[in-house]
Amino acid sequence: MIWNTLLLALREIRRNLLRSFLTILGIVIGVSAVITMVTLGRGATSAVQAQIASLGTNLLQVRPGQRLGPGRDSAGAPSFREADLDAIATQVAGIAAVAPEARTGATVVAGSRNWSTSVVGTTNSYFQTGNWTLAAGRNFEDTELRAGAAVCVIGSTVRRELFGASTDPLGQSLRIKQFSCTVIGLLASKGQAAMGNDQDDTVLIPLHTLQRRVTGSLNINTLLVSVQDGTDSASVQSTLRQLLRERRKLGPADDDNFNVLDTRQLAETLSGTTQLMTSLLGAVAAVSLLVGGIGIMNIMLVSVTERTREIGVRLAIGALEHEVLLQFLIEAVVLSSFGGLVGIVLATGASVGLSSLMSLPYTFQWGINLLSFVFSAAIGVVFGYMPARRAAQLDPIEALRHE
Repeated sequence: MIWNTLLLALREIRRNLLRSFLTILGIVIGVSAVITMVTLGRGATSAVQAQIASLGTNLLQVRPGQRLGPGRDSAGAPSFREADLDAIATQVAGIAAVAPEARTGATVVAGSRNWSTSVVGTTNSYFQTGNWTLAAGRNFEDTELRAGAAVCVIGSTVRRELFGASTDPLGQSLRIKQFSCTVIGLLASKGQAAMGNDQDDTVLIPLHTLQRRVTGSLNINTLLVSVQDGTDSASVQSTLRQLLRERRKLGPADDDNFNVLDTRQLAETLSGTTQLMTSLLGAVAAVSLLVGGIGIMNIMLVSVTERTREIGVRLAIGALEHEVLLQFLIEAVVLSSFGGLVGIVLATGASVGLSSLMSLPYTFQWGINLLSFVFSAAIGVVFGYMPARRAAQLDPIEALRHE
């Protein structure tokens, strides 16, 4: 009986193809919008997490000043020195590596080309704390770090702008302000960071080289502290803060004149924000599913009115009420389910295209696709029940008299 009822439902849908298509349009738009929004939202979350992870694993960034961001208050806050670096490495438990980052902007020149970039003075621990790997060449030798040798490691953006993609930069010379350095390494590309800056647009030189030949200052802008895997970063952060307060001679009533940023907490915060926005966008898109359900109910009521005599004939020759109810209910479910399938197909194409356009990772989400299909079928049941019930309760005699 169910098979025959399904065939009847398909026949009626095929009889009015244009009306059926317009009926399911709301379901198609709703399902595709929900899936696309959720897929792009999860792609954005994954991209944020990957960008934060590229900064370093379990990384603590320590900077002078009380606030983070471009408008942070660092006036009057002393910078860090190498002694602070050594103290952290020897007195704070759970540290995997600690690296200085003295950063300045400069124009670098190679041959006839020049490029404005960021020059970072640091040590070999910078490669570990920042999850940097070398695409070619080597890192700094201990003698080069101690002596402040004129050597450098460049990012892929600097390599492209100064040497082009086909030229091997190793062994070539760069001029940074008044001195020239030899390129000994090429960093593997990491792309944009979470804040949009190009991580590959950098030149690394030994810390002493930067201090002696570029800035003329012993100040260190940032300390990068990598926490060992399995170690509570909050405990390390607390110990680190207490050590720096002692070294900077802060009293119990004094506020910190430095700040500590935990990149893992930053990743969790940004991921939570993107997930919340994804949920809100998905909820807004889901409203169109309800609109589509109302459209199905409306058309099914019209269909019952148009086929009143047919219903009367079926009831008069022995059809039971539940058989008539099942026929119209299956018709509504078929309409909404087909709309769900079409919506999934459109959403997949839209998600792939938009993910590529927005440079977001795309992953087919089985859960949201299955949930959207089940929800679209449920809409057919919910909004198709009333018209189906109305058809089943028609009086055969009155239905046969209907014009």
